[in-house]
Amino acid sequence: MTERRHDREFVRTFFTSPTAVEGEDDSAKMLRRAAGLRGMQAPDVWVPDNEDATAPSMRDEGAENIVEVVAERGADFPGEIHPRMVWHRDSPETRYQGFQHMLDITDPERGAVEHIDGFVIPEVGGIDDWKKADEFFTIVENEHGLDEGSLAMSVIIESGEAELAMGDLRDEMGKPTNNLERLFLLVDGEVDYTKDMRAMTPTGELPAWPELRHNTSRGASAAGCIAVDGPYDDIRDVEGYRERMTENQAKGMLGIWSLTPGQVVEANTSPLPPKTGSWLLDAGGEEVELASEDGVEAYDGDRLSLEPTDEGYELRVGGDARELTADELREELLGLTSYVPSMDDIVDSMEEFEAAKEAGRGAIAMTQSATLRIGGTEIDIAKDRMWDEATYQAAMTPISLFQDVYENRPDQHEELEERYGAGVVERAMEVGL
Repeated sequence: MTERRHDREFVRTFFTSPTAVEGEDDSAKMLRRAAGLRGMQAPDVWVPDNEDATAPSMRDEGAENIVEVVAERGADFPGEIHPRMVWHRDSPETRYQGFQHMLDITDPERGAVEHIDGFVIPEVGGIDDWKKADEFFTIVENEHGLDEGSLAMSVIIESGEAELAMGDLRDEMGKPTNNLERLFLLVDGEVDYTKDMRAMTPTGELPAWPELRHNTSRGASAAGCIAVDGPYDDIRDVEGYRERMTENQAKGMLGIWSLTPGQVVEANTSPLPPKTGSWLLDAGGEEVELASEDGVEAYDGDRLSLEPTDEGYELRVGGDARELTADELREELLGLTSYVPSMDDIVDSMEEFEAAKEAGRGAIAMTQSATLRIGGTEIDIAKDRMWDEATYQAAMTPISLFQDVYENRPDQHEELEERYGAGVVERAMEVGL
């Protein structure tokens, strides 16, 4: 895995808020509200958005509001702060405006820059455009006596050019002619990407763009950056937001844009291991979480039934009925079930493998077992999974994420310990070290 270049190894949440609201007595009220977020409602990365979220006529005032609010409240904000500036690959005038705002915001005499971790640059094009942005960062740093590379640069992938540029990063980063090592987040912007690609759907809704999300995750992994998905704008569709995050996590994209504090809570908790483990059953094409009742995993739906017979069992899935022996039934049910491990389960397995490795064993078998109840019929199932070093390292990802969160977000300690228990948290902070 390519080494990460920044303090945060994982970013779960990328939360934008407008920098200036027109027609309000306090145009910075949304910034003040966001700066006061704490715990699970506070994002890992807060993005005062002086681009799309703020009207063009209000952006100069928005830059001033960033300075005022961050200077006043930035020290207490628990996440990182990365304002989003205006930029466009085809507009020198827009790029210059963003550059001027960066200069104003980072003036050390104004008190905000010490709390600002970097800037987000939208609408980038090919790799030369990324290097233009990087050069502006370097100028800003030199103008104000900041260390070169001290301001992180995150970019929003909103064009085919930017998507292709991710393939050039490994060759370009580290050259003496740029400071692209400052790159932090690669963020998908599916709305403008759809426009750039001239894509259409019958309903007018955005395409899902799984290819873009995969390419961004791959590009981030190869370049030592962090991948973040774009905004999910149906803020009432909590289940859809969760499904999107689950799809992303299977691609290695563990972060997502959040538009509301409610979405921040969902995104902050989604990649964390569950508090309790659960068994899932494929009931005729529908995945169902089984109810745990006194040590038995129970299914009481009508898509699947199980009855004992003189010769064994009859398993009915939909309209298909099969006569099976006990061993055949167990094999069938093993194919229909899966287990989602809890934090405690993962830590247990890792500790067991670490002990085995310490004793000189390179691989061990770990057993998952359960008693299933389908209707009124119970049967025991069990399967062994081989753990070796590769399995251990793969299991380490959710633990590494948890450790990163716990180390960087002390404001979430109480909620994490309430979720898992202080003992599990302590053990989770020790495995893999």
